[in-house]
Amino acid sequence: MTAANSLNKIIYADNAATTKLDDDALALMIDLQKNFFANPSSAYKLSRPLKKILRDSREKIAACINAEPQEIIFTSGGMESDNWAIKSSVLANLNERPNIITSAIEHKAILNSCAAMKNLGCSVTKLPVDKFGTVNPADLQKKILPQTKIISVMLANNEVGTIQPIKNLAEIAHAAGKIFHTDAVQAVGHIPVDVKFLGVDMLSASAHKFNGPKGIGFLCIRDGLKILPYIDGGAQEFSRRAGTENIPAIAAMALALEKNCRDMEINAEKLSACTKILLDQLRSTDVDFILNGGENRLPGHLSLSFKDCDGEALMHRLDLKNICVSTGSACNSQQTKISHVLKALKISEDYIRGTIRITFGKENSCDDAKIIGKNLNC
Repeated sequence: MTAANSLNKIIYADNAATTKLDDDALALMIDLQKNFFANPSSAYKLSRPLKKILRDSREKIAACINAEPQEIIFTSGGMESDNWAIKSSVLANLNERPNIITSAIEHKAILNSCAAMKNLGCSVTKLPVDKFGTVNPADLQKKILPQTKIISVMLANNEVGTIQPIKNLAEIAHAAGKIFHTDAVQAVGHIPVDVKFLGVDMLSASAHKFNGPKGIGFLCIRDGLKILPYIDGGAQEFSRRAGTENIPAIAAMALALEKNCRDMEINAEKLSACTKILLDQLRSTDVDFILNGGENRLPGHLSLSFKDCDGEALMHRLDLKNICVSTGSACNSQQTKISHVLKALKISEDYIRGTIRITFGKENSCDDAKIIGKNLNC
C-alpha cells in the first residue's frame, strides 16, 4: 500500500494544529523554487520578478485583513510574531519595570514570552475568563497600570475556539494610551478579520493554519507604531526583520489566504454542518459530555469533555481507527498535565481529564463527522 492510499483512509480532524497545504499553493511554491531562485534584494533583472511577487503578496495579504501593505511584516510563523510583539514592546523600557497584561488562556507563545520578560524584571497580569473562556472588558479596565506597556489577548482560542471581544478590549487599551496586540493565528482565514475595525496595533498570523505552508507567517504592525527590529542585519522587511525573504512560502501563503477568505462563508457553512451532525449524534446517545467554549467560537472547532473518561486514551483509540484528533494544543502534546486553558474555564474534575479537541477543516465531509461521532465513547 502506498503512502497516498494510506492517507486516503485517514480522517483528519485536527485542523487547529495544522491544515493541509492547498494544492495551488504547493504548485506555486514548486514553480518559484525551481524557476525563480534569485535574491529579491539584488539589483539585476533576474531579481525583478521576485520583487514584484513580494510586493504583490504583501498587498494581497493586507487586503485580506484590511491593513496597509507596509504594515505586513513577514516572519517564520505565529510563534515568532507573538514573541516579537511582546518582547519588542518592553525591552526598550526595562528600566521602567514595565507591565504586560494578557489573558489566562493565551497560547504558550504569549505566556512563555511574558515569563521570559518577567525574568528580566517586568510584571505580568493575567486576566481571568468566564466559563466559556471569554475575557470581561471590565476586568481589563481595572488592571491597567501606569507602567503597562502592552496588552495582548488572542482573537480566538486555539483549544476551545472562543472568540474574544477584541474591539472592546482594544478601545479600552487605547483610551489608556497602551499598545494592543492580538494573536489571531487561529482566526485569520476562518472568520472575518479587519484590523482597522478591531483597532489593534499588532496582529499575529501563521500560514499553516489557513492551508498555507509551514514556517511562514506575518506580524501586522500598525503604521507609525515604533517597535524594536526582530533581527538586525539587512534592510529587508522595512529594516524590521533582516534576512533574505522566503519568496515561495510568502507567495503560497498569500494565495492560500486569498482562497480561504474568498470561500470563507461556504467553508463556515460546511464546518457548521459537520459540527451539528457530530453534536446531534452525541446528544442522541447516553454519552455524558460538555461542549467547551460556548456558542461564540470558531466554526468547526469542538472541545469536548467526557465524564469519567481519559481523553488521551480516547485520542489513541481514535488514532487506531485512523481518526486524527487531539487532546488540546499540539504545542503541548508532549505534556500529559491538564491544559491551563481548561483549568481557567474551571471545568469540573470528573470531566476535565476526558477532554479531546476535534477541529474540522474544509477537507472534511459530513460522513467524517458521522464516523467520528459513532466512535466517541469511553
